[in-house]
Amino acid sequence: MKTITSLFLICALLFSCKDAKEKENEIAENDTEETATIDTTPVYKLSLAQWSLNKLIFSGQADPMGFAATAKEMGFEGLEYVSQLYTHEAVKFPMKDAGLQAILEELKKRSDSLGMQNLLIMIDGEGDLSFSDEKATQTAIENHKKWIDAAQFLGCHSIRINLFGEEDPEVWVTNSVRSLKALAEYAAPKNVSIIVENHGGLSSNGELLARVMKEVGMDNCGTLPDFGNFCIKREGGARWGAPCVEEYDMYKGLAELMPYAKGVSAKSYAFDDAGNETKIDYYKMMQIVKDSGFEGFVGIEFEGDVEDPTEGIAATKALVLKAIAQAK
Repeated sequence: MKTITSLFLICALLFSCKDAKEKENEIAENDTEETATIDTTPVYKLSLAQWSLNKLIFSGQADPMGFAATAKEMGFEGLEYVSQLYTHEAVKFPMKDAGLQAILEELKKRSDSLGMQNLLIMIDGEGDLSFSDEKATQTAIENHKKWIDAAQFLGCHSIRINLFGEEDPEVWVTNSVRSLKALAEYAAPKNVSIIVENHGGLSSNGELLARVMKEVGMDNCGTLPDFGNFCIKREGGARWGAPCVEEYDMYKGLAELMPYAKGVSAKSYAFDDAGNETKIDYYKMMQIVKDSGFEGFVGIEFEGDVEDPTEGIAATKALVLKAIAQAK
């Protein structure tokens, strides 16, 4: 009887081990199949830069207060406001004279009602931050503080500032660090970041701007890399408008700025018949963005020489999505 019982136990153990092994193999096969089907395409949410609509707003064909609704209709989730599209003397809209706070309250009401996310405010016309004139720079710093408060009210994570100033690189770096630290210190308790776009002059030198970021060394100070703004010098020393005479390598510049990026501006100007940007390799750009580990919003900013930007915005969005899908 003991022998029979022992044989029975041995057989049971053998069958149990066989079943366990088969189960293990089945799980491994399923895991392999699941791994093989995992989509490694990076997932980025898209936002609309309000500057894409600047011609319509300046001409009076569009009310800047309707930005959230327009972006929603175009299929975006995030909003990137532009300060001068509410304050510039050439811009006219019904709420223009209501005051900044009333405008902010209405913008928040509209964005909230549509489920849109307020991301940042691009600040222009509030003074230059990288000059050696301490009085002028301090005035510029104070002018920017109300926009930090505005960003906090809207729930934006950042304001974008410009670093125009001295032409001497060393002086420019010193002055830029000074102003950024002052603004970032004011913004930190409000959970707002100060971000710098490569936006002409020495700010379009990726190596120099990355150096500024390192020297500031604050968590709430970063960059807003723009695909298209890498012109360092223009004819006649003009800030805007004139032909570019010295341009920084856009791919090198993007790679240098991405480690500090709190947003990305996918700038476009014109497209060929295949839907590709005529000056910028979007596939190369989005690969650099992915390789950096960036996980934020990608902002769509069309700056083509047309009155109605609708098609250009849609073309830019489509190209970004294609480039994201092909990023390795």
